[in-house]
Amino acid sequence: MSNKIEITLKRSVIGRSEVQKATVQTLGLRKIHQSVVREDTPVVRGMINKVSHLIDVKEV
Repeated sequence: MSNKIEITLKRSVIGRSEVQKATVQTLGLRKIHQSVVREDTPVVRGMINKVSHLIDVKEV
């Protein structure tokens, strides 16, 4: 049974590197304060670590 995590975009991606913009988009986030629920997998955790300064993460 996998845990789920809620990811919320807290800061804008304007002026960020293309890699960070692509990572945020891959997570499914487009607008500030938008939230998505994802499975807690090592791949998703790696993406979260890349943009941890832009997002907020909660366990669901």
